[in-house]
Formats: sequence, structure tokens, C-alpha cells
Amino acid sequence: MARPTPRRILTGKQIAHFQDLIRKVPVADNVIDYAVRITAMTRPKSGTAPKFIRDWLSWGAGPRASQSLILGAKTRALLDGRHSPDIADVRVVTGPTLRHRIVPNFNAEADGVSAIEIVERLLQEAG
Repeated sequence: MARPTPRRILTGKQIAHFQDLIRKVPVADNVIDYAVRITAMTRPKSGTAPKFIRDWLSWGAGPRASQSLILGAKTRALLDGRHSPDIADVRVVTGPTLRHRIVPNFNAEADGVSAIEIVERLLQEAG
């Protein structure tokens, strides 16, 4: 069996440069508010949590999840040639960002519902 040989694409200095660049990208307040709202909705004890979240999650995403949603949205916008992310960018990165930050409970397991399915339903609910 052939094994691929890894090759360097970026240096550590280049990676640090891109990380710094991403953090400098401006974000509109409504995009930040959306990321914070989506994250808060995952917390079963939050007043903003939909019933299915209260039924299917033991634990929701923490505050760093909102930060990760924004960083992911910024990265997506830059890779797409745009200078600032929008809500659509947040929505695209929500699944990969939140699916491992939420803890489905026994009810979700009994209902055959996965973490990613919960996140997808959350996006439908949030609009």
C-alpha cells in the first residue's frame, strides 16, 4: 500500500500571519449577535432554548463557541474574496463548530437523533 508523503504548504510564520489577518477582519454587529444567539440557543437551561434543545441536550455550547463561529465565518469570507462575513457564513460553519460542543442526552439517543441533526434543526429554528 502506498503511503502519501506529507509536504509543507505553509511555514509557521505564514500560518501566524494568516491567523493575525483573520482576527483583524471586521464583523457587523448583526453577525456577532446571530452567532451569540445560536450559541445561547444550545443551552438547555437558557430562556432562549427551543423545546427540542431542552429535550435532547444535557449540555450546550459555551461562550468560546460564539468566538469560533465568528472566526470560521471570517475565514470563509476571506477565502471567498469578501472583506467581511455575513450570517450565511456563520450558518455554514455552525455544524462543524457546534456538533462536538453539545452533549446529546439519553432522550436524543432513544429518538435516534445525532448532534449534527440537532444543530441542523437549530439552524432551521433560528432562521
